[in-house]
This record gives sequence, structure tokens and C-alpha cells, in this order.
Amino acid sequence: MKTNYDLVIIGGGPAGLAAAISAYDNGVKDILILEREEKTGGILNQCIHNGFGLTRFKESLSGPEYAARFIVGVRERNIEVLTKTTVLSLSKDKKITAINTQDGIFTLQAKAVILAMGCRERSRGALNIAGTRPAGIYSAGTAQKYVNIKGYMPGKRVVILGSGDIGLIMARRMTLEGAKVLAVCEIMPYSSGLKRNIAQCLDDFNIPLYLNHTITKIEGDKRVTGVVVSKVDENKKPIAGTEMHFDCDTVLFSVGLIPENELTKGAGIELSHRTRGAVVSQTRETSEEGIFACGNVLQVHDLVDFVSEEAEMAGMYAAKYILDGKQTQNYVNVINGKNVSYVCPQRIDKNLDGNVKLFFRVTNTFKDCTITAKCGDKILMQKKKKIAVPGEMETLMLLKTKLLDVEGDIEVSLEVQND
Repeated sequence: MKTNYDLVIIGGGPAGLAAAISAYDNGVKDILILEREEKTGGILNQCIHNGFGLTRFKESLSGPEYAARFIVGVRERNIEVLTKTTVLSLSKDKKITAINTQDGIFTLQAKAVILAMGCRERSRGALNIAGTRPAGIYSAGTAQKYVNIKGYMPGKRVVILGSGDIGLIMARRMTLEGAKVLAVCEIMPYSSGLKRNIAQCLDDFNIPLYLNHTITKIEGDKRVTGVVVSKVDENKKPIAGTEMHFDCDTVLFSVGLIPENELTKGAGIELSHRTRGAVVSQTRETSEEGIFACGNVLQVHDLVDFVSEEAEMAGMYAAKYILDGKQTQNYVNVINGKNVSYVCPQRIDKNLDGNVKLFFRVTNTFKDCTITAKCGDKILMQKKKKIAVPGEMETLMLLKTKLLDVEGDIEVSLEVQND
């Protein structure tokens, strides 16, 4: 088998597919996509609900329909894809060790690598919930795969912990399949999901959402028989006397996503403790030259449209790196300020042409607010928002002309107008 490629992309989900097409269209034809599942498309294959592509294609598509547009694009360009292939390690010199049933363990050498491994769900073990360890406890994504791909119903009476988008969507899905969703509990004072999902998945089906609540005990021996839900105070500690009991046979967890960064760590790439993904510039190049990252392995997105946009940037700049070699760089850092939890990219190369789009999230729900990017006392960009919520990613465009004379750190912050 061939062992040298110009570009190797790890992950064949929406990010990997879009990055491959972008790199190909920007002049690099020698591309290999490595995907550990049986087919490309990533998590979209089990997301049979609609709502994808509204931003990008101006129409509402299901997950498989959205993925198919990029799968077809990859096929039309004859880009090589290896499925059922797990990458074991990645080195700083862009050497990839992988394994599959056909070739065994093998090593590839690439001129550039794009990381597009996506993310995984946080499990019950990370939450330290008291109680037994019975059957009937699933992450929301696992339950989604059982229902949509395998045709199994995880249970009939369901309580969901966490109001992430997958949890909200599964509340609706389980209801449509005949289950009774008793409650969605969220420890924060706001939902971490999109507003449209709260309206379409909970409100439309009269499913109660308990904010500032969490599960404090799981009951049952061989199978879940019930849960105790308690209200929490401002320190997220359960308040005695506020307990509610729900008789249920299934508990779904939708308590956050974690970028799949084992390969990134193994390559010695600098990680952000805020996004849990790599630290990147606007080209999506990491701290290791020629290794790029995009999609949910870099930062958890709420819209796949944004994943595709980011992946196309990574593909374009990876192609430029392969064709033109390393260019001189002049970085300034981008940091999060008041009421902003993180900003991506974390640094900007001033030597590059073009405007820079910043992605960030806010720390709480804010109304009538102003978002500002500034360097010292100099305001680079400012925009007003009627409402900003943590569950929806915000963006801010920095103009190239404003970046030319920036010397210090760029800070992105949010101020409420009546503060």
C-alpha cells in the first residue's frame, strides 16, 4: 500500500469531509481520509432529525442528507478514503500509525495533517452521582444510536440529566417512539442547548425542564427503578428538602461534549484548558507546524454549518502550507475577557491577508449587551446583541485593516448596557 501522502485527514465526519474537499479545490490532490467507522459521515449518520444546513444551504436537511452532500463531493474528486481504520498515534514529524483488518498495523508519512476526530460525550463517571450501577443508564448519543441505527428502545419511562442539544432531541425522539419523558434536569440556571431545540423538543411535547436541578441519587438493582432530583444553590450544591422522586427505568445523560484529543496530546500539541481543543491561529494550524485542527475536536460547535465553514478554512490553509511551505508568522494572542468563556482562534497571524472571524461563547444569559474586541484602549470591533446565551456560539469579524497596528493581546468581552 501507499505510505506517503501530501495530506492525511484523521476523521471522516462532516469536518474531515469538508476539509478534504477544500484542500483538493485549493490544489492538493494527494489526500487520504482515515475513518474508524464503517462509513464516512460521522455522528450525522445517526442524526435523522432535520434542521441541518439552514445556514449553509438555506434549506432544512436531515443529518444523513447533509453528510451525503460532502460524501458525494469527496467521491467526485476521487479522494482516497480508508474506513474501519483506527489511528493509534501521531508524531510531531507527521508520522501516523494506524490499524485495520486488511493491512494490520501500518505507518503513513504526510506533509500536512488535519485533525478532525470530533468529540465524545461526558459519562456518568465524571459526575459522581450517588447510587447503584444498574442497567438503563445511557449517554444521550448512545441512546440515539440504539433508536435510530439499531432500532432498539432503551426504555419506557425516561429522565434526562442535562439540556444539551442531543438530550433535548432525544427527549422528543423517545416521546415520538412511545416512551414517557418525565423530566429534563439542568444544573445550570440556563439551558446549554439551542433555543429552537427547547421550543421544538420540550415545549411542543409538554416535557418539563427543571433548571437549577440535578439528579442526586439513582435507584435500582439490576435495572433503574427511579431517581431523586434535587434543586441546587448558587454553588451547585443540592438543597435539602427540595427532593423530587421520579419512577423511571431509564436515565439519559446529556452533560457536555469533550473534544477527542488523545492523538493531539500524543503529538505534543498545545491544548487550551478552556476549549479542551488545540490552540490554533486563524489558519487552524496548531502549535506543531503543518498539523491543523477543525470541527468538534477543536471546539464544540452547536451547528454543523459552522463545522463545515471551519473545516474549509483548515483545508485551504493546509493546502497553502503544502504548496508554498512555511511562511513567516507574526502572532498576537486573543484572550477572553469579561463574561466570555473562551475565544477561538487563540492567536492571529498579522502577516496573513483577509479578515479574521472569531468564535466564542458567553458565560451566562445576557440581554441588551455589547460585545467588544479591543487591544488596550483601542476598540477593534463592536456589536450589539438583543440576547446572548451560552448554548449558541457567537461570532465577531475583525477587519484586516484594524489588525495592522495591533501589538498587544486582543481581548473579547461582553458588557450589559445597564451595568
